[in-house]
Amino acid sequence: MTMTEHCERLAAISTPFIELDKLLKREGLAASGGEARYLISAGMVEVNGQVETRKRRKLYPDDTVFFNGVRLRVRKTPPPLDPESGAPGEGKGDEKLINGSI
Repeated sequence: MTMTEHCERLAAISTPFIELDKLLKREGLAASGGEARYLISAGMVEVNGQVETRKRRKLYPDDTVFFNGVRLRVRKTPPPLDPESGAPGEGKGDEKLINGSI
């Protein structure tokens, strides 16, 4: 791979957003959270084509992150299937999480 080539991967999230430092660590682009925060603060990471220095910048589906030849495209995972109907949506497990009564 030359310096102008890059690898592109999808980064699936099941939550509404993920913070930039956590994404770099989770995707193996940084060995630790501290290293991820250093790389970001040093201006070595781009989000949507712009250098990003906010360590906890929220990333949403369709955002792209570029670091060290790797481009990550943030994507939302589909909701889990409702075991009773077999369709995506608000299953009984979801209600427990929403109401906080596990």
